[in-house]
Amino acid sequence: MEDLTLLMWPPSAWHWLVLGLVLLSLEMILGTFDLLWIAFAAGLTSLFTWLAPEAFNGWPYQLVVFAIASTALYIFGRTVFRKMRENVEEHPTLNKRMAGTVGQRGIVGTDFSGGLGRVKLGDTVWSAETVDGSSPVTGTAIIVEETKGNVLKVRLA
Repeated sequence: MEDLTLLMWPPSAWHWLVLGLVLLSLEMILGTFDLLWIAFAAGLTSLFTWLAPEAFNGWPYQLVVFAIASTALYIFGRTVFRKMRENVEEHPTLNKRMAGTVGQRGIVGTDFSGGLGRVKLGDTVWSAETVDGSSPVTGTAIIVEETKGNVLKVRLA
């Protein structure tokens, strides 16, 4: 039992580094941004433990450095990076490809018949119907007015 206490005390730079990595791993799982700053503080304490002269390298100094760094970084993270914690509204067309086509210009890919045809937007060909029932011919410029399912509602440009 006495051999285990020699491995754990006094803490070395490796102990603080391992603590920082464990906290960083937990932060990645939880995503709260709170443990991130404490993990950085453990990393700074590890650096302090490695670089500090022997007279200032005892465990009381390490705990003071960790406490000050944790508190300062936590407050820093809560104030300066508070916007990271807020829920960001989804972009209106993110993962909604059809909604992103509204207002785009394209050309008629195949002649329309009875208001139905195909249009080319960029490198993609879409099924389309005209909003006014017209029958544009191949090569005519169009503008997407709205979408309905996987069909674009278009008008002549």
